[in-house]
Parts: sequence; C-alpha cells; structure tokens
Amino acid sequence: MTQQSESIESNLITNERVIARVTDGIYRQAGSAIRELIANAYDADATWVSVKTDAPKFSRITVEDNGVGMSPDTVVHLLHNIGGSAKRTAQGSELGITAKGDATTSPKGRKLIGKLGIGIFSVSQLTHSFQIITKTEGDNYRTIVLVNLQQFADESSDGDETEFKAGRYRVWREPTNDTSVHGTTIILNAIRPQTRDSLRSEQLWSAIDNPLSEEGAAKSLSSIPLYHIGRLDASDLHIEDKGRTQSLPWDEKDDPDEAFTKMVDSVWSYVQGRTSVKLSDIFDTYLQMVWNLALALPLPYVEKNVLDETLAEDWAYIYRLSNAIKGSAEVLPIDDPRKTLRELAGFSRTDDQHVDFSVNIDGLSLRRPIKFRNLPSTQHVLKKPMIFLGSMREDFKGFPREVSAGPLEFEAYLFWTPKIAPTEHQGVLIRIHGASGTLFDSTFLNYQVAELTRLRQITCEIFVKQGLEGALNIDRESFNSSHPHTVLLTRWLHSALRQLATAQKRQAQELREVVRHSATRGVEDRIRQIVASANALRTDSEGIIPNVTITRPGDKTTPSHQEVTQQFSLQQLVNEIPWDNTSPSDSSLLKLKAITQVLAVYGVLDQLSPKEQVNLLGSILGVLEAESRG
Repeated sequence: MTQQSESIESNLITNERVIARVTDGIYRQAGSAIRELIANAYDADATWVSVKTDAPKFSRITVEDNGVGMSPDTVVHLLHNIGGSAKRTAQGSELGITAKGDATTSPKGRKLIGKLGIGIFSVSQLTHSFQIITKTEGDNYRTIVLVNLQQFADESSDGDETEFKAGRYRVWREPTNDTSVHGTTIILNAIRPQTRDSLRSEQLWSAIDNPLSEEGAAKSLSSIPLYHIGRLDASDLHIEDKGRTQSLPWDEKDDPDEAFTKMVDSVWSYVQGRTSVKLSDIFDTYLQMVWNLALALPLPYVEKNVLDETLAEDWAYIYRLSNAIKGSAEVLPIDDPRKTLRELAGFSRTDDQHVDFSVNIDGLSLRRPIKFRNLPSTQHVLKKPMIFLGSMREDFKGFPREVSAGPLEFEAYLFWTPKIAPTEHQGVLIRIHGASGTLFDSTFLNYQVAELTRLRQITCEIFVKQGLEGALNIDRESFNSSHPHTVLLTRWLHSALRQLATAQKRQAQELREVVRHSATRGVEDRIRQIVASANALRTDSEGIIPNVTITRPGDKTTPSHQEVTQQFSLQQLVNEIPWDNTSPSDSSLLKLKAITQVLAVYGVLDQLSPKEQVNLLGSILGVLEAESRG
C-alpha cells in the first residue's frame, strides 16, 4: 500500500488449515459424535436409525438408517467439501439433500437440524477409519466409501499451503438386487483406545483393580454405579456381590420400548428417600451416553410431552407467563379440562411432534426420559407441580438482518416440583426444531439471582421454531452469549424465572394459610369435645358450659346470650406472668379458655375469689406461653 491517502477494500480469506485445526476433535464426547450421525439420518428423512456399539467391547460401531441415501455425486461432494455443507443452499436441492424450493427443509419437509456440514469430523472422535455404504431408491447400485482421516498434527506444514489434507478415501460401486432399498450405513472400525476406555468406564474399574490404599479401595467399591454394562472379563471383577458381567435395569426378554421405560423408571425408583440423584450414581458412562442421546434427539417422550397433558385430573397448577416488562404470571383459565395445555396456551405443534422417527441403540428404543406425572411425594406444602407456559416472537423490525439475524420465535414451559430428578435435568434445555446438543443448563443462562433451592426445583424446555441457529457455536453444544437471539431469549427466561418465583411463593403462602386455619379448626373441634366430655363426666353438673371471654384493652364488651359467662381481662392475666409477654399467642388463649371452662365445670372457680381466679388463670397462661417460647 502506498503512502498516499487511499483505502483498500477486500475480503477476509481463511486458511483452510485453520478450519481443519478448529474442527479437529471438535466434539468432546463419543456420544456427541453418534448424535451428529443420527442427526444426519434425521435430515435425510430416515424413519428409523439403528446404532450398534458392540458393548462392552466397543471394537466396532455401526449407524444404519433408512433415509433417502446419497447418490455418487452427493458422496463425492460431501468428501470434497467437509465444512462446506450443501444444506441450506440451492445446491442442496440439486444433490437431493434438501427440498426443492426450500433449502431449510429435508426432501420430505422436515426442518433441518444439521447446518454446518462438519458432521463427518465427529467421526474422528471415535475412529480414523470408517466405511460408508449408501444407496438411493431406484438405483441398481450401492455406493461404498472407505475413509481414513488424519489429525491436524499428523501432517507437517511448510507454512504457505492453503489446503489441509484431512485424509484419503476410496469410492466404488457394487450392484444390488433390491432397487427399492434406500439408506446409509456408517461402519466405524478400529475404535480409538481412549474412546473405548471411556465407554467402558475403564477409569472406574482400574481404580477398583489397583487401589492406592484400603480406604481408596472401599471408596472405589462404593462408587460403582447401580447399573453398568460390566467388564470384558468377569473374573476381573473383584466384587463378591457383583459377580456377573453386567447389571442392567431391564431384562433380556424385554422389548426395546419396555427396556428403555425400565431404564427411566430405575432413576425415579432410586430417587425415593434421597434428596438428590445424579446419573453417575446410577449409570456407567455408556448408559449415561444413551440417556443423553435420548434427551438430545427429536423423539417422543417416554410418557407424554407436558404440553400434551390435560387437566382432567386436576394434577397441576397452570400459569401463563407475561412478556410485559415487570409482568406477572397469571393463572391460565381452564375453559375445558379435556383440552391439552398446548391448546389452552394457544401453542402450535412443535416440529418434532408426531414425527415418524425412532432410534434404537443396542436393543433400546430411545425416548425423551422426562416425566411429569406420578412423581415422588415430598413434605413440601405444594403437593401439585406448577407449570408456567410462555411464548414469544420478535421480528426485530427496523433492524438490518445482519444485526438482528432475523426473527426469533419460541414456545416454552417451566415445570416446578419440589424434587427434580436426576439432577442433570435441573435447568433449561433449548431445542431447535426438536433437537438439542446443549442438554440442560443448570445456570439457566447465567441467572444471577441467589435462589439456588428454587432453581434446583425447576426443569424447563424452550422449543425454538425460528431463529437461534446462528447463535449455535460450532460444536452445537453451546451458544454465543452475545448473539442478539441469545440475548433476547436469556432476558425472556430470566423474567420467566422471576415470575415463577413470585407465583410459587404466593401459592405456597396461600396453602400454608389454608393448612393453618384447617389445623386451628381441627384443634378447636378437639378442644370442644374434651370440654363437653368433661361436662358429661361431671355427675352433678347442670349441663351448662360457661362462656369464657378474655377481653383486650379497648374491646367493647357485648352481653352474652349464654346463661353463664366468665369474663377476664387479658391485661390482668398477663400481669401474673413473671416476664414481659403482652401478646400471648392465639393458641395459648384458645387453650386457656378451654381449661377455664373445665375448671368451671368442676366448680373450682366457684371456690376462688375473683383475684384468686385471675392469679390462677394468669399462671396457667404463663405455663402455656413458656412452652411456646421453647
């Protein structure tokens, strides 16, 4: 550039080695990689996906689906453009990846949950060698690809090249007899040792095999999860009461749906009598992975989405959240208890609702492991859960799209109950078109109000219908906190939490008042029975129970219609108490009146002078108050 006053305008160019370095090992866990492969199957309009992990060996993992499959051109494009997905582009339609005229949906109209085109990199978390077998409907051939990936550090750099060789592949075609078959199978061979060790919970078992001390051995034994897939060699399991290769919450004879239901029920059974339960207390690493996959994918719930529940049984308190500044949650009117909460709130169907999509992993049919009904009872005054429903649409009118990133629309529920289990479900889970890589965020997007107890009693799901995708970080497991959509959603969520806290406190206080008044009425009834019984037992009683009144300073006395009335001044009574106690409790005064009536029935008061009566009753009141003072 010359020294003259001139400007230069050009494009920023990213070295491809930088992209390769960023995406190398981008996914932190094996489950994340499997999740991405299942997401690709969903975007390919698969109705089922079968995952086989070869547990507990984990020497080979296969992911098979019945999606539309890939043509040879699509496969070659994929391998030549890692990180440059044809999804959401006009080219996607030409390659059969997206619908014609709509680059944001699958060929059959599903909202795409994949975006960045780096799903292939997820495989490197599991292995550097894999095979793709794919076929489209009507094709007489299937396409087979062998891929060998290499890590960024595997290749030396001269510092100038713009290309990074991510590996090598070989493609060929084989004839097939069934032209109607379609789908893709990915076979992962030679699973990386660190991945196998992680899925086998090898660190846990090694600590048991090689304890550093007797204390360490006992601690390791106590940390064994309730359920686990066992070990390769049962003889290595040095535990007398766990002398089998595995411990699972289901039986071999159970069908896939029943087996997964038992897995979910095992968590709630373990909750009974415990203040909190972590997944790691119950499941080993592999079973935790299965659980998290079930949470993340666009699947039906293990029982029912809370939005599809009705109030026919009056099992929950329902509120509508306000979007106004400093707004308050209001009780949602129930015009028909047979309507679903979705209908009562005016919500639309979610993208994943009733989608024909199932995932089977090693004989388990996955469903979202979140339950809302028949939860364990607690000592909390609120015996029913509270559900808060809210929605928002913001078009960002007046802001350029490059600033606002376009409209944002979502629907949500916040579910409060005294005990949320497992603890990993305490927080907010954000779904974009039914899928989530973030799982539950226990901080509720960094909510700063110090209400830790109440936050541990809330589980929340936000269903994003439009927007927020641009806020997803590259691993799809976190959000860019400064993105306009994240900022708006965070503000809405924090307002919702404030409204929930206010409504929950109010509802609990109202119930406490009801319980207190009910208890008081119960005590009064029992006291009246005791006095009546004493009167009946008094053989020479005339059957008259005197009316006892204790007047406070300033009270206006009114004549009683009862034949016998005993009236005492509260001020005179408290003067007999040897400490400052000018405000006796209502409970003490209620008991004092009953005791006075019993004394009168037995004629005790008739034998005392008025001064002596005050002395006696004042002393009794002091005794009652001494008890209440503790």
